Amino acid sequence: MRTAVANETIVDQIFRNFRRHGERSYGERVSVIAHSLQAAKAAEQDNAWPTLVTAALLHDYGHLIHDLPEDYADQGIDSMHEEQAAAVLADFFVQAVIEPVRLHVAAKRYLCAVDSTYLEALSPASAQSLALQGGPFNAEEVNAFESLAYFTDAVRLRRYDDLAKDPDAQPPDLEHYRPYLEAALRS
Repeated sequence: MRTAVANETIVDQIFRNFRRHGERSYGERVSVIAHSLQAAKAAEQDNAWPTLVTAALLHDYGHLIHDLPEDYADQGIDSMHEEQAAAVLADFFVQAVIEPVRLHVAAKRYLCAVDSTYLEALSPASAQSLALQGGPFNAEEVNAFESLAYFTDAVRLRRYDDLAKDPDAQPPDLEHYRPYLEAALRS
């Protein structure tokens, strides 16, 4: 069983990574940290469960821990940031955080398959990454995705992701979300 000190340490480490690497660009008009904070704020304003607010904050954590250059998408590389984040965070957070993080890219592919207006509204960076991530799901992939336990949360997270690209937004700072992260830690 982890102690409170160990749990605090992982949250501190996550915040340290956000502070060190959060100003990275990933093709959008906002930095990774600004995007993550805006997504968490959108989830909070939607009265999402605390675990989904946590997932919204951490959904792009993989962008902070890979060693790829900022223009990796322009080089035709899929960073698989969702898988990297889920793998790193899985030892510490409950599945209600990990699975929406892991599935938020799949949720984009799903929404592009089931909603043509969603596909048309993607930002240029999201459209570019969609192509690298496999494009819209086919009918079989849609059915498989809809059968997953965290499918609904992943779609909600994707919607928060889409709302979180405003360069003028003023979301709360990281410390505002510390209680969410601490509450979502595995005991």
